[in-house]
Amino acid sequence: MKVAISVPDPIFRAADRAARRMRVTRSQLYARAVEAYLKHAEGPDVTKRLNAVYGGEPAEQDLFVEKAAQATLRRSEW
Repeated sequence: MKVAISVPDPIFRAADRAARRMRVTRSQLYARAVEAYLKHAEGPDVTKRLNAVYGGEPAEQDLFVEKAAQATLRRSEW
């Protein structure tokens, strides 16, 4: 897919130098950069979804386990 984008001159020049250094085309460099960014950007979304699943108040069963653990710790010597 061909896409036209606007990039500030300093970023364009730096990307051009990096592409030559890496011996890839500018298109390959930009595609790799976007791919890396998207992989990085997915992290917070996964975290957000996991927080939604595991966040909030403990379930009733968890409260029982927590109270039992606290009672055990009170009886233990440190």
